[in-house]
Amino acid sequence: MASKPSIPKGTRDFNPQEVVKRNYIFDVMRKAFKRYGFQPIETPSFENSETLMGKYGEEGDRLIFKILNSGDYLKKVSDEELAAKDSAAITSKISEKALRYDLTVPFARYVVQHQNEITFPFKRYQIQPVWRADRPQKGRFREFYQCDADVVGSKSLWQEVELVQLYDSVFTNLRLRNTVIKMNNRKILSGIAEVIGEEDKLIDFTVALDKLDKIGVEKVKDEMRAKGISEAAIEKLGPLFNVSGSALEKLNSLKSLLASSETGMKGISELEFILNTIDEIQLKTAQLEIDVTLARGLNYYTGAIFEVGAPAEVSMGSIGGGGRYDDLTGIFGLKDMSGVGISFGLDRIYLVLEELGLFPETVLESTRALFVNFGNKEAMYAMRTINALREEGIAVDLYPDETKMGKQMGYADKRGIPFVILAGESEMQSRTYTLKNMKTGEQQTLDIDQLVSELK
Repeated sequence: MASKPSIPKGTRDFNPQEVVKRNYIFDVMRKAFKRYGFQPIETPSFENSETLMGKYGEEGDRLIFKILNSGDYLKKVSDEELAAKDSAAITSKISEKALRYDLTVPFARYVVQHQNEITFPFKRYQIQPVWRADRPQKGRFREFYQCDADVVGSKSLWQEVELVQLYDSVFTNLRLRNTVIKMNNRKILSGIAEVIGEEDKLIDFTVALDKLDKIGVEKVKDEMRAKGISEAAIEKLGPLFNVSGSALEKLNSLKSLLASSETGMKGISELEFILNTIDEIQLKTAQLEIDVTLARGLNYYTGAIFEVGAPAEVSMGSIGGGGRYDDLTGIFGLKDMSGVGISFGLDRIYLVLEELGLFPETVLESTRALFVNFGNKEAMYAMRTINALREEGIAVDLYPDETKMGKQMGYADKRGIPFVILAGESEMQSRTYTLKNMKTGEQQTLDIDQLVSELK
């Protein structure tokens, strides 16, 4: 007996209703991206390993799915290397490609490879799946979509301002109110590391700090100690864990802590510009906050860092994030090409909308009306009308089989089709149609023009 088929952990099948809801989110995002002047691109699902490895830090590298070379992938591996069972040592010999971990690094590769064809500043959006060998849990999958918007070729902080507005616009149009856009600056974190005398451990420091909201202050300190950060340095961080107040009050608190760091003060200045500008422009529904411990663990951020939290009534991790990266294209040989970008977490946004009941009732309505099939002669009459209605942009269908009325009505009901159209012998003689509202049971006899008007 054949075993029951299954799919890998961390992946999902999507039924028609789920696909329609996901497409609704995609459509809202695409419209916003276009309104803000972003252009679409797509990149391959897998890249050369050298493109991806070393770009996400040690933790990120471990989560990259490697693709075995085709054919005899062990032919370059010696017997001694096989006997040693050192997977890290032989990975480069058996795998030259990997599934993309995110859309940002492939985008940087795209910019460098196509730099002579691109007009800068280049504003791109990209909606494609990515893969991570992570432990699956609620809101975290091994295959998921990212929806990114980036600008490269400009160091202007107006780009950060516009991306905050873009977040606000998308979430407002999804009716997702009270999202919190948290913001920090990598220069502030560098300044803190400098002030406490641990510049050489910046990555260890930020990776530990980024876990504050998940594991708490004491465990963050324990992790820092384990990474070799001195007790004296950890003691100096005390004020950082207690920063409170409004966004500008938090920055004022940081000024005294970072007074001796030119880099840290520049980070504060950049955040002040963004905050003051957004305060002038005003957001529709989102809230902009400063989180001085936000680090987002990725090595390529150099300026502003963003992370978006779901409304407080939903238990969910971040639903978006991003930041400024001054050096990303430099790793592919193109220097002094600053960029900034944000990402929307489609799958988590979907779960939040579902939990809060924010999908419009009409989003699942794919077929507007179903013609009942009374036989071939009546079906031909119906089909001519169906073609005319489709030309008007109305989604209608004919039940394929001549069968009991109850079965056809039941089909329409299960599919959530709001109207059923009866076109039997009497309707054919009078050149009319009987339109039944499946929700109210009300019936109307209409001619073709009235039918078009009613269904539209």
